[in-house]
Amino acid sequence: MGTGPIFETSMEKLRQQLAIDLNCAPADFMAKENLVTPSKLIAGRRSYSPGQPFLQMATLGGNAVLMADERLHGFLRRMVRNVEGHRLFEMEGFSRLNEELKKYGYRMAPTHHMYLPCLDVPMEAPFPVAWLSEDGIRPFYGDARFPNAIAYPAPCPVRPDRIAVAAMDGDAVMGMAGCSEDAPHWQQIGIDVLPAYRSRGIGSCLVTMLKNRIVRMGDIPFYGTDSANLHSQNIALNSGFRPAWVETEAVKC
Repeated sequence: MGTGPIFETSMEKLRQQLAIDLNCAPADFMAKENLVTPSKLIAGRRSYSPGQPFLQMATLGGNAVLMADERLHGFLRRMVRNVEGHRLFEMEGFSRLNEELKKYGYRMAPTHHMYLPCLDVPMEAPFPVAWLSEDGIRPFYGDARFPNAIAYPAPCPVRPDRIAVAAMDGDAVMGMAGCSEDAPHWQQIGIDVLPAYRSRGIGSCLVTMLKNRIVRMGDIPFYGTDSANLHSQNIALNSGFRPAWVETEAVKC
């Protein structure tokens, strides 16, 4: 899959955002060596766990940047020396990290495989759709059918839901894609399609429409999934996204 200017522009902005997230410089993600930085809460960062991060790490496929509590720095610097950055996200790397983290009551969370837009995919829905603003989203909070499209079970002030688009079968919702603003102008897309309506292309259609709307707004759409969720990965690829980075963090046991 080609990149194109939309991907290159998004990647440049991604390095800027990850620098805020991981307390480093954008150019650090282009370095040859892995980098360990002090844990710090910087305004404008994305936050998925409360409190001061104990360990967060990301790679764009080359080196890795690890932001960590000072108590981990000696161990981490020894661990990452002369190791390809992406190797740190494999089972062997996680096993070593978990052995050290359990001394402090933490463990590694699963990796998140993240996507950025690379293609303009025109899309007209073959079914009725309903566009929802923040007021229109509000009645769906707590609805267990849509845990990925919008915050569940209640609004998240740190990552507010901004827009959603629903596929309709009469008055019934077949599926919904929504986006949360995880950092200023960074809109993460999530998708839920109800079981009775799956395998009809609804997920790819809604994600594409929402991605296109976010791009027209001047914001950056991004998409995340797990390493083994092939169905979700295919939706991303079909919608004009491309793999861009991998990230993870330590969480309390």
